[in-house]
Amino acid sequence: MGQSRKALRTTAIGTVSVALLAGPAVGAAAGVAAGVAAGVAPAAPTTAVQAQSAAPDVRFVDIAGDGGTVLKANVVTPAGADGTRKYPVIVLPTSWGLPQIEYIAQAKQLADSGYVVVSYNARGFWQSGGYIEVAGPPDVTDASKVIDWALANTPADPAKVGMAGVSYGAGICLLAAGHDKRIKAVAALSGWADLVESIYSGRTQHLQATALLAGAGYVTGRPSEEFQRITADFFSSNLAKEQEMIAWGKKRSPATYLDRINSNGAAIMLGNAWGDTIFPPNQYADFYEKLTGPKRLEFRPGDHATAEGPGLLGLPNDTWTSAHRWLDHYLKGVDNGVDREQPVRIKSRSTGEYENYPDWKSVAATERKIGLDGSKKIFANIDSGANGGVIFLSSILDQFAKLPPMASIPLLPRAFAAVWQSERYGSEQHIRGTAALHTTVTSTKESGTLVAYLYDVGPLGLGKLVSNAPYTFHGRTPGKPFAVDLELFSTAYDVPAGHRLALVVDTVDPLYIEHNPSGAQLTFSSSAADPSYLSVPLREK
Repeated sequence: MGQSRKALRTTAIGTVSVALLAGPAVGAAAGVAAGVAAGVAPAAPTTAVQAQSAAPDVRFVDIAGDGGTVLKANVVTPAGADGTRKYPVIVLPTSWGLPQIEYIAQAKQLADSGYVVVSYNARGFWQSGGYIEVAGPPDVTDASKVIDWALANTPADPAKVGMAGVSYGAGICLLAAGHDKRIKAVAALSGWADLVESIYSGRTQHLQATALLAGAGYVTGRPSEEFQRITADFFSSNLAKEQEMIAWGKKRSPATYLDRINSNGAAIMLGNAWGDTIFPPNQYADFYEKLTGPKRLEFRPGDHATAEGPGLLGLPNDTWTSAHRWLDHYLKGVDNGVDREQPVRIKSRSTGEYENYPDWKSVAATERKIGLDGSKKIFANIDSGANGGVIFLSSILDQFAKLPPMASIPLLPRAFAAVWQSERYGSEQHIRGTAALHTTVTSTKESGTLVAYLYDVGPLGLGKLVSNAPYTFHGRTPGKPFAVDLELFSTAYDVPAGHRLALVVDTVDPLYIEHNPSGAQLTFSSSAADPSYLSVPLREK
């Protein structure tokens, strides 16, 4: 029974791949058949044959990864490749939970433009052997083993090796760039640079994001014992294992190997979405600023992998267009101007227009501080109605319908939500970059969680979510004030004239695991010696 199911899965993958690769041929053949059925003689019956002969060559192979683990892969080579010349090679590790056909449409486009493309299923997933190591050392070695195989078994040029990938594949690409000097260019889309800051920012577990990843891992693969242990400790909030979990995450973070990545000198393009609920944009921007080689950073509206998702289906997609231009220049030497453009390219959530900057710090030309005066006390453990929405759904609604999570600011219960508002703005405010909260907190318990939300508030008091971020503390002395500094997730959002900004802080959000003991209360205060404020990054007009 197991063998027949595996054979069926293999057949299905092969059938879909061939259909995608032979799309023009299948379309032409279907057109001929329709004409015959309608009683019309086919004008050019050789079209399908010509399309088939011009299609790139695809084959399915087994590649021995680290320790001999079998990695299921597909190889796409340019049409007419006969071994008399070498081609640049692109290696594509699959995303978390997706099969090896994920990149077939992109592989075809790359092969059509003169690349050898090798896409492989990461270990532990689908038909590849081994166990899910979450971009651990075996996964990094696997990437190099796939490059070895490509150089030995395809017309790949050893001087022109690149990697690209989405999500899990993006993280593996960046890690490999720090361990394999042969890699000359990388396009890492919707990936991570710091795994800890991605799913444990503010010392807070990102519940929905991690649950989705863990669930997908169990459905589509075989989690390793280490992965199972780490996720169990993570979800149970086992503080005794916190440092072990952080060390585990750091080992899997490209930022840990920044010096090696810079030393190896690969040209690195990073792309992500403002609303990425799995790998928030801040950690990518921080990593980008520390890269010293050729680099590019792009942010667009959406959630995890939604910006580049249509391109995986072969649809026109500006994220993949940018990635192709990047690879073309740094692997093929195409003079397409990508090296002369301003390297930071962002798309506003409000207007859908692109803006270009020389570096990340130039995105926010000025900062405006909103004073958080007075003292506000809230009770914990109650959801005030302010929240970050639902993973994927909320950011996709914002991406396509400009409908982010909303809350009626006047109706938020002040017993459970601290609220501060700015004056009404006489002109449009262009928020660009990372808002930051500084305040003083006094808790009645030694542990607690707070979540900060920034809203765009219209004349009727309806607030549209601009950004948010969680913060958790442990080991604090009850009744003793302490300072809190919290960066909200980076964004690009325009506040209309006549609107105001509101900062809301409460203690419960379905996106995160909260650590508020029963009966806990939080007090937010400001003093002349240490005033509380929200720093809002603004673009110059």
